[in-house]
Amino acid sequence: MSGTDNHTTPPHWPVKFLRFLLKDEYLEEIEGDMEERFYDNVEQYNLKKASRLYAWDTLKLLRPKLMRGLKRDYRLNHTAMFKHNLLITYRGFLRNKSSFFINLVGLSTGLACALFIYLWVSDELIVDKFHKHDHRLYQALINRFNTNGVSTERATPAILATSLADELPEVEQAVASTSGMTLPKFTLTAEDKSVQAEGQFAGKDFFRLFSYDLIGGAEADVLADKSSIVISQNLAHKLFNTTENVVGKVVEWNLFGTTRQAIVTGIVKNVPPNSTDQFDFLVPFEIFKALMGPGADGWGATAPSTFLLLQEGTNLADFQTKVAGFIQSKEPTANTEVLLRPYSNRYLYNNFENGVQAGGRIEYVRLFSIIAIFILTIACINFMNLFTAKAWHRMKEIGVKKTVGAGRKLLIVQYLSESLLLAFLSLLMASALVVLFLPQLNQITGKQLTLSLDSQLIIAAFVITILTGLVAGSYPALYLSNFSPITVLKGKLNSSVGEIWTRKGLVIFQFVISVVLIVSIVVVHQQIAYVQSKNLGYDQDQVIYFDMNGSIQKNLNTFLSEVRDIPGIIHASSTTHRFTGHQSKTSGLNWEGKNPDDIIEFEIVEVSHDLFETLDIELQQGRAFSQDYRTDSTKIIFNSAAIKAMGLQDPVGKVITLWGVDRELIGVTKDFHFQSLHEPVTPLFFVLAPERTNQVVVKIEAGREQETIAGLQEFYQRYGPRFAFDYQFMEQTYQTLYTAEQRVSTLSKYFGGLAIIISCLGLFGLTSFTAERRLKEIGIRKVLGASTFGIIRLLSYDFTKTVLAAILMALPIGYFISQRWLEGFAFSIDLPWWYFAVSGLLALLIAWLTISFQSLKAALANPVDSLRNE
Repeated sequence: MSGTDNHTTPPHWPVKFLRFLLKDEYLEEIEGDMEERFYDNVEQYNLKKASRLYAWDTLKLLRPKLMRGLKRDYRLNHTAMFKHNLLITYRGFLRNKSSFFINLVGLSTGLACALFIYLWVSDELIVDKFHKHDHRLYQALINRFNTNGVSTERATPAILATSLADELPEVEQAVASTSGMTLPKFTLTAEDKSVQAEGQFAGKDFFRLFSYDLIGGAEADVLADKSSIVISQNLAHKLFNTTENVVGKVVEWNLFGTTRQAIVTGIVKNVPPNSTDQFDFLVPFEIFKALMGPGADGWGATAPSTFLLLQEGTNLADFQTKVAGFIQSKEPTANTEVLLRPYSNRYLYNNFENGVQAGGRIEYVRLFSIIAIFILTIACINFMNLFTAKAWHRMKEIGVKKTVGAGRKLLIVQYLSESLLLAFLSLLMASALVVLFLPQLNQITGKQLTLSLDSQLIIAAFVITILTGLVAGSYPALYLSNFSPITVLKGKLNSSVGEIWTRKGLVIFQFVISVVLIVSIVVVHQQIAYVQSKNLGYDQDQVIYFDMNGSIQKNLNTFLSEVRDIPGIIHASSTTHRFTGHQSKTSGLNWEGKNPDDIIEFEIVEVSHDLFETLDIELQQGRAFSQDYRTDSTKIIFNSAAIKAMGLQDPVGKVITLWGVDRELIGVTKDFHFQSLHEPVTPLFFVLAPERTNQVVVKIEAGREQETIAGLQEFYQRYGPRFAFDYQFMEQTYQTLYTAEQRVSTLSKYFGGLAIIISCLGLFGLTSFTAERRLKEIGIRKVLGASTFGIIRLLSYDFTKTVLAAILMALPIGYFISQRWLEGFAFSIDLPWWYFAVSGLLALLIAWLTISFQSLKAALANPVDSLRNE
C-alpha cells in the first residue's frame, strides 16, 4: 500500500452493506481482500474510480450462498396451528348452530344440484363419442335450396355412399344406413318364436366405421351377403335363449308385408345407452334398395343416411369445398349440395337454419350448466352474507389474535379453512342426496346415470367443492381479517356503506336469479300446455295405429271392411304417414303457371279410402277420396299451404303433373300440423295408393277402448297368427315430439324451486340476525308503545325494498330469455304482462313469508328479556 495517502479509505456504505448481508464466517476474509484491491485500484487509477469499482465489487458479492438467512429464528408449528383452527371452527359451528345449519343445507343442496347437472351434462357430452374413429367419422347431409330458403336434411341418395368411396380418395369407407328413418318394428321368427324388434338396413362396411363390438362373425363379412342378419345379445336370448352357437341359424323377418329368410352371420353386443342409434339387429342395405323400387339408385331418390370415414390427415375445409357440388356433378338439375358434419355432433348440434348449424340440444346443456353455476353462487352468497352478518360475534376473537401478533394472512387462511371445511361437509351430504334421488332423476331424464367413483367424477367433485369453498369464504375472510384490533376490542364495529350495499347487492343477485327462474318455469309450462292442447287441424283422440303384418296388405280392403264391423270401431283406414314429422318429400310437381325457377318441396302422404273421415281432416274446397269414384287413384288433394305456395286460384279441377303423370286436383284441406309446432305448416299432398300403405289407422269409440282393442287384437291374429299386435295411440306418439321440452320443464321446476329455497334460507338467516342485533331497539320501541305490526314493518322494510329491486331487474331479463326460447317454435304462446306480474308477486310473497316468520317472532318477544342487562 506504499504510495497511498494514509487518509485514503474505502467508502463506508458498501462496508456497512456487506456487514449487514454477509454471513459472519465470510465477512473478515472478504473485507480484507476487497480493501487490498481498493488500494491497488487507487494506485493504478484514482480515488474516484477506485471507489466506484469497490461499490461494484460489493454488488457482485450478493450471492445467495454468501448471504445471511432471511428466516426468523422461530418456526411455526403447522400441525398445532391446524388443530387450533379446526378447534376454533368446531366451536364456532356449535356456537352458531342456526347459521351453520343454514349454510350446510344451502351449500349441500347447491352441490347436489351441481353434481346432478354434472352427471347429466357429462352423459350428454359423451353421446356417440365411443367410436374409435370418432375424429374421422362424418355424416353427409343435404342442403336443399328451394323458394323458401335452404333446408338441411339427413336423407341422401342411396347411391351417394358408394360413389363417394369409389371416386374420392379422401374417403376411406362409406356406408348408407336407415339410421334416422322412422321404420316400423320388424317381426322376427325363429324356432317357433316370434318377437318384434327395432332394426336397420346398413351397408356392408358398417362395422368398419362404427365401434359396435361383435362377439361372433368378422366385421368385414357379416353384412356382405343379402341373406345375412346380425342380431344383438338381447335378441339372441329372445329368439334362441342363448348366444352360444347362434351363428348360422335361420331367422325369418317381416316388414311392409315382405317376408325374407336370413342366416345369422354375427352377434353384436347390446348397443350402449350413449349411442344415438339403438337397434336390435341389422340387415344388408341392398335389401332396402330393392324395397325402394327401380329408381333406388337415382340421384333424385333420397331416403337413407350416409356416413363417411375420412382418411387420416384429411383437411376438412378443403374436402367440404370439394364434396359440396358432388350431387350436382351427377345430376345437373339437382338443387342440392352436400354438407358434412362430425358424426358425434348429430345428437347435440341437430338444428340448422338456412344451411348453417344453429344449436340444438347443446343449448339445454349450456342452460343447465349455467343453472348449476347460479345455484352454487346463490349458496355461496348465503354463506358470505351470514358470515359477515355474524361478524360482530367474532370481534373479540379477531382483536385478541391481532393483538398477540396474528397477521392478516394467518386470519385469511383460518377463515378460508372454515369455509372449505363446511364445503367438504356439504359435499358428503350432497353425495348422500345424489344417491338418494338419482333414480328419480333417471326417470325424469330417461337416462341411466350412476354415481360411479371414477377418477373424473372424484376430481370434478373436489374441484367444484374447493372452488365453492374458496368463493364462499373469500369475501368473509378478506372482510374479517381487515378489522382494526383497537376498534373491535372496544366493540365499536360499524358497518360501512360499502359493506351494507355489498350485502344488499348479493341478496338482489340471488333474487334476480330466482325470479328469472320463476318466469322461465311459468313460460315453459304454458308453452308445453299449449302444444299439448292446440288444435292440430285433425283429431288424434281415440286413434290408434299399427303396422301391417302377415297377409293384411295383400287383403287390405277386406281387412279394413271387416275391422269397421268390430263393435266400438268408428272408422278405419291406412296410410304411409304417422303425422309426427317429415317422412318423404318431392319437388317433382308441375302445374300451369309455375315459375320454372321455383323449387317447392311437398310432403307425400299415400292413403287408402276413409283416412279423412278417420282423422277428421277438414276440407276447405272440393271433396275427399271416395269409393264412389273409381278413378280417384289418378286424383290428388293438397293442403292450403301447398295451394298458397303454388299460387293457384280456384284450384279444384286443375291438372297437376306428378312425376310426369297428370292428376286432377279434387280437393284442398285446411292446414293441419303433421310435424311438431317447432315447424311451420309446409306444402303437402295426398294420393290414393292403398297398395303402398304400411300401417292401419283406427278410430275407437270413447269409453270402449279396452273391449274394442281386445276384439281388434283377436281379429288381427287371423291375418297374422305369428305376429304380435303392437299398437300405439297417435296422441301419445305425437307427445314424444316434445320429450326434450317436457324434461326441461320438469327439471327447471325442480332446480328453480331449489334455487328459490336456497335464496329464502339466506334471507331467513339475515332476517334472524338483523332481529338479533336490533333486539334491544325492538324492546325499547315496544315499551314505548310500538305495535306488533309496526315492528314487523320495521324489520321487513329494508328486505322488501331489496327484493322489489331484484324483481324489477329480473323481469326484463326473464322476458328476453323467454322470448329467445319461444323463437324455437313456429307456433308459440304470447307473453302477456300477467305472466311476469304473477312471477314477481310470487317471489315477493315467498320473500315476505320468509321474512315475516322471524319478524313476527321478534315482535312477539318479551321486551323485559331484551332490556334486562340495560
